[in-house]
Amino acid sequence: MIRFTKNLFIKIVVFSCCFVLQYQVQAKTFNHEPIVQDTLSYQEYKGTVVDIETDEPLVFASLNVANTNISTVTNSEGQFVLKIPKSIDEQQIIVTFLGYQERWIRLSELNGEENIIALTMLVTELPEVMVGEADNPGMLVEKMLSNKAKNYIDYPTLMTAFYRETIKKRRRNVSLAEAVIKIHKTPYTSNRDDIVSLYKARKKTDYERLDTLTLKLEGGPYNTLHVDLMKYPEYVFSDLFMNYYDFEMDKSTRINEKLVYVVRFKQKPNVVTPLYYGRLYIDAETYALVTGVYNLNVENRKVASDLLVRKKPKNAKVYPTEAVYRVDYRQNNGKWYYGHSNVQLEFKINWKRKLFNSVFTLQSEMAITNWESDKDYERPKGKERLKRTAIIPDEAEGFLDPDFWGKYNVIEPEKSIESAIKKISRQIERDKK
Repeated sequence: MIRFTKNLFIKIVVFSCCFVLQYQVQAKTFNHEPIVQDTLSYQEYKGTVVDIETDEPLVFASLNVANTNISTVTNSEGQFVLKIPKSIDEQQIIVTFLGYQERWIRLSELNGEENIIALTMLVTELPEVMVGEADNPGMLVEKMLSNKAKNYIDYPTLMTAFYRETIKKRRRNVSLAEAVIKIHKTPYTSNRDDIVSLYKARKKTDYERLDTLTLKLEGGPYNTLHVDLMKYPEYVFSDLFMNYYDFEMDKSTRINEKLVYVVRFKQKPNVVTPLYYGRLYIDAETYALVTGVYNLNVENRKVASDLLVRKKPKNAKVYPTEAVYRVDYRQNNGKWYYGHSNVQLEFKINWKRKLFNSVFTLQSEMAITNWESDKDYERPKGKERLKRTAIIPDEAEGFLDPDFWGKYNVIEPEKSIESAIKKISRQIERDKK
């Protein structure tokens, strides 16, 4: 059996979304300037992306405005909202989803609300000339990692992103935080880490439903940003960890008419310490990672708890029952870049001298909605930076303002979140009386 020392697993501890479980404390706060929104300079489009045959919603489908870096993704119900400057209203939207034929739609064909965009599934067969190459899935993953310099953006960029984190107690939302952030992203070949600055945020937590327990996402946007496997491969596929995975080929698929290899990976049976398992979707021509979907092995409850839980009450046992990660990349002028990521953790809390346990689901996701080359790159300093241990502060007033985000693109809220926002707004109104 192979075990790793605690020091060797520092990277996994940092990468895994560490959640703070402790009795109620004061939330940290950030200083950020108020933003004056120009609500007349953009057009808003809403709709749903579905399968043309089944009408099933397509989750995490990408919508990009052609010849721009403006984009968004659909939510878990296939819904989207896309805000586009009126100055480019003659453009087209490119809608893509893994395994489906991409679709181009002129903005003039869309209305403001209730647009239904149907995509057609692609039937894929592996060309014979590529069968031999696909016989060695481990080699494909090594090529994916070694081709990073050629395939991914090699200059500093300033990215605008929308970030959302939610905490549910069983099926009920008990905490909701949203933010527009700026990501000062270094080239993929650089060893320097990306830096995040908070632009605008709102948050509300119903502490009464948390059993007098405060669950706080420590690290905030950094947790989803570090799911960028091609920028931070050492968290999953370091030189050390590569030797402890088994790789297998899965059925290939297509994206944007291009063949995509699908490689499954999991830790070897004799490796005891938790690693990851999942699927990598690799472009067959360039070996670029298109999408990664994977889980942390949480079978060893004690070790998994040590990795994912930073603090916990003395009168309870806390352990994760699920840890799921996803990252999606987009392409622009032949170069790939981080576009969207999602993290979902489920925790069970067994209280001493209590009949029933508590189950919490913590989810965070982030989508790049615009970006530009940062030629005059200057790393933010001091208070301008969001700390890696940051916790989004409680600041609920924004939930009363329907135009809070203004021109900024956001991930369309799910129905359960919309319901939670309405309850939050009613509670804020009652508190004011």
